[in-house]
Amino acid sequence: MNGSVPPSGAPRCGGTEAASGAVRAAPGRGSGRAGAGGRGGGDSGVADAVRPVLSLQVFSFWIPMTYCEEDFFKEYLKMMANIIVLNALICISLVFWIVSMTASTLRPISPWRWLFSILIPLTIATQGFKKKSLDHSGALGGLVVGFILTVANYSFFTSLFVFFVTSSKLTKWKKDIKKQIDSEYKEGGQRNWLQVLCNGGVPTELAILYMIENGPGEIPIDFSKQYTASWMCLSLLGALACSAGDTWASEIGSVMSKSKPRLITTWEKVPVGTNGAITFVGLLSSLLGGMVVGIAYFITQLIFVTDLEVSAPQWPIIVFGAAAGLLGSIVDSYLGATMQYSGFDQNIGMVVNHQTKDSKHISGKPILDNNAVNLFSSIIIALVFPGMAWCFWPRR
Repeated sequence: MNGSVPPSGAPRCGGTEAASGAVRAAPGRGSGRAGAGGRGGGDSGVADAVRPVLSLQVFSFWIPMTYCEEDFFKEYLKMMANIIVLNALICISLVFWIVSMTASTLRPISPWRWLFSILIPLTIATQGFKKKSLDHSGALGGLVVGFILTVANYSFFTSLFVFFVTSSKLTKWKKDIKKQIDSEYKEGGQRNWLQVLCNGGVPTELAILYMIENGPGEIPIDFSKQYTASWMCLSLLGALACSAGDTWASEIGSVMSKSKPRLITTWEKVPVGTNGAITFVGLLSSLLGGMVVGIAYFITQLIFVTDLEVSAPQWPIIVFGAAAGLLGSIVDSYLGATMQYSGFDQNIGMVVNHQTKDSKHISGKPILDNNAVNLFSSIIIALVFPGMAWCFWPRR
């Protein structure tokens, strides 16, 4: 008998049973080799069986009981990743707090702001992971992005929050239909760290530059008084509105449009799910997606900015959010039609993003994947959008 018996609910390793089975099977294998190649085969079979037993016994000193459980290592790595990310957030918070207290150009940050910036993104990332809107790496990435945007400006946070919530809901909306037209559909969306980085990387970098330039806090968008900070705010808003517009167009247009989509470069009718294909419903959805992000930003400005009465009007935020969503969707579609492969796989009856033996080419070259297209689209909008806004933004 074994010296210890694992609880009934604990995961069974099976290493001891496997090893003993190997020992029992050894003579059979050895005699087979002996019949084929003479003596010594039995000794070789026993040695082969004993070797993994000794290895497992040695390895058990390092990780007792669960040394051969693959799930254990996965859970262990996830736990360590959580600890590292949370400790990194604490260190970043302390650094920002020390800088804000010592640097004369930055405003001191309230401890409540620090607490809000950690607890709220942590709660949202946890809920996103539980509801399968994010996988584990995506939840950790979203936690970092959410923390930086929240501590920088509450308007950044609400824009990101609205984008994430609406996109997650729309991804799950009419999922049965989407499974039939999307070869890469994942249950609940399950965005990973790479998708979070490609959609949130540009806003995160802009939020850091915003804090370096202006310090954490909310300011009115006014080019005549705070040109650089206003430029960064609109760049960030444009990047988030671009991501929201593209997601809304994809999730709504693919299932609601009655007409067949057309490729943006040639205007030819193509199958649903083709990269770079657009519909009127999709374009309208992208405009609404960007507008919703702009509305969230505008409402937060009304709540937290104290000197709006002496600043330029803030209502254009909504208009330019809608414009960024629409323009971002068009840029994304153009990049998808030219630099992302689309082919129709006859075997599964769906559009695929990589070449297979049964796929027929529709459009694009295999240069970028969907994540890279999203990243480049948000970069382009973040660069172009503030210049457009500066030309038309009303002055007081």
